[in-house]
Amino acid sequence: MLGINAIETFYGETQALFGVSLNVQPGEIVALLGPNGAGKTTTLRSILGLSPPRHGAVRFDGRDITRLPTHAIARMGVSWVPDDRRVFPTLTAARNLKIGTRRTRFRAWNEDEMFSIFPALANLYGRECETMSGGELQMVSIARALLGSPGIVLFDEPSQGLAPKIVQDVLRTIRRLKDEGIAALVVEQNALAMLEVSDRVYVMDRGHIEHEGAASELLGNLTLRRRLIGI
Repeated sequence: MLGINAIETFYGETQALFGVSLNVQPGEIVALLGPNGAGKTTTLRSILGLSPPRHGAVRFDGRDITRLPTHAIARMGVSWVPDDRRVFPTLTAARNLKIGTRRTRFRAWNEDEMFSIFPALANLYGRECETMSGGELQMVSIARALLGSPGIVLFDEPSQGLAPKIVQDVLRTIRRLKDEGIAALVVEQNALAMLEVSDRVYVMDRGHIEHEGAASELLGNLTLRRRLIGI
């Protein structure tokens, strides 16, 4: 579904990614872990065309998207849940969801399904987003991503700043994506929780991939886990 081959991404003359390669299969949940500043968010931005790689290639659904603009990548079926939500604060939840609705070749979701995943969303529907809590904004952000009919969803710190109950809702949503055949690439600081729901894991440090393997293997190997992610 998604293939990244030896990408090198720069901010000005400062190199952030060094030959990063990874892949995500259809319906697979892949965790991308590592310390702050490791290059995880830059990897997502490189996929989305927000920080296009200077070298290497990004392919999605069999097509080279390395040089495509972000809006074209989104229309192909790549959805994003950014760490700062990025909803339109003066618009209602309903309007934000409407703006995010797209049709791609992948499964189409509807608003009733969003309410089944996040029942509280129905009560937020007519409210302006600037009046909402962080957890409520995250519901809107995830629902908007799903209404984009994605083949893959890129999550950047989806549990950041959320109450434990909302974190469980978010993890349950990621599991549901797998059941629906939708892939997910997830950057997450709550590493243990993410390893429990992931199929595979990549660990980054200083712009390099330092480890690739089954999430269950890393979860069950305390020595390796402490060496790679410190827990």
